[in-house]
Amino acid sequence: MSEFETPLVSPRILISRMSAIGDAILTLPVACSLRDHFPEAYIGWVVETKSAPMVRGHRAIDTVIELQRGWFTSPKGLLAARAALREHRFDIAIDCQGNSKSALAGKLSGAKQRIGFSGKHAMELSRFFNSETVAPVFHHVTDRSLELLTPLGIHNPDVRWDLPLEPADRKWAANYRNSIRAPHVAILNPGGTWKSKLWEADRFASTARYLADRYGYQSLVVWGSFEERLMAEEIVELSEKTATLAPDTSLKTLAALIETSDLFLSGDTGPLHMAVAVGTRTIGLYGATRPGDSGPYGHVALQLQYESGSRRHRRNADNRAMRAIGVEHVCAVIDDMHADSIVRAA
Repeated sequence: MSEFETPLVSPRILISRMSAIGDAILTLPVACSLRDHFPEAYIGWVVETKSAPMVRGHRAIDTVIELQRGWFTSPKGLLAARAALREHRFDIAIDCQGNSKSALAGKLSGAKQRIGFSGKHAMELSRFFNSETVAPVFHHVTDRSLELLTPLGIHNPDVRWDLPLEPADRKWAANYRNSIRAPHVAILNPGGTWKSKLWEADRFASTARYLADRYGYQSLVVWGSFEERLMAEEIVELSEKTATLAPDTSLKTLAALIETSDLFLSGDTGPLHMAVAVGTRTIGLYGATRPGDSGPYGHVALQLQYESGSRRHRRNADNRAMRAIGVEHVCAVIDDMHADSIVRAA
C-alpha cells in the first residue's frame, strides 16, 4: 500500500481531464470505476467548458467544475479556479491528462493525495504538482488512465462508459432514425480538428455507395463546423443519393443519433469515441495518431501509414498518411463485420 493510500470509505475525489471531447470520453471509465469501488464517495471532475457536456450529468459524478480555456494564464483565473475547487474539499486528485494545467488543478484543489503519471506521460510541469506517480504499463489512454487508480486499491476494473444522454435526446434521435426508410444506417463523420486526420470526401462517398449497393444502408453524414458542413455536402453530392446530410446537432443529440445507427466511420476525433461509448460498431481511420494510444476502444482501427514527428508537425501536416487508406480497405472491414454478424446469427 502507498503511504498516501486513503482508508476513507467515502473519500472526496477529483478527476482532472480538461482537454478534447474525445479525451474526456476516453476517461469516463475512471469515474465509473471509482463509483464502483467507493459507492459513497463524492466524485468531482474538473474540465474546460468545451468538453463539459460529455461529463455533465454522468451518474458516477457528483459535480462538474467548469473552467474557461486559458484559466491558468492569469492571476485572476488562477484565483477563481482555486476558489471553485477548494469549496469541494477534495481528499484525492487524479491527473488523467498529465500536463501542467491538469496537475495544477489538482494542486489548487487542496487535495493531499495527488496521483499522476511518471515517465513520458508526465508532461511539462505535472510531476512537480503531483504527490504520487504511477508508471503506466498500457498504451491506450483509457487503460493507462485506469492504472492511476492502483494506489487506491483498484485493479483490473471493468471498462464501461455510461455516457450521459438525456431521454429527450434519445427520443429525438429515435424519431429521426425512424424517418429514414432503410434497413441499416451508417453514420459517416468526415470532420476532424487536424487536416492530417481527414479522409477524402470522394472516398466517403464511394463507401456510402458500397454500403447501399451491398448491404442496403443509407448513410448519414454528420458535421459540426461550417467547413465540415461543406465537406459533408460534397460527400452527399458524390454519393448518388446513398448519403444524406445530417441535421445540426448538439454533442448529446449527436451521441444519441449515433446510438441509433448500425455503423460509424470516422477519423480520430471526438464523435468516434462517442460511437464506442454508446455501443455502435465503429471503424476508425488513422494517419497522424496511433490507434494504440487513442483508437476506438475494442473496435476496428485502420492505419496503413503514420505521419511521424512532433505533435506540432503532425497537427500541421497534410493528410498523406490518411490517403494511404483506400476505399477497398474500408470495404474489406465492412465485409468482415457483416460476415461475422452472419456467423453469430447462425
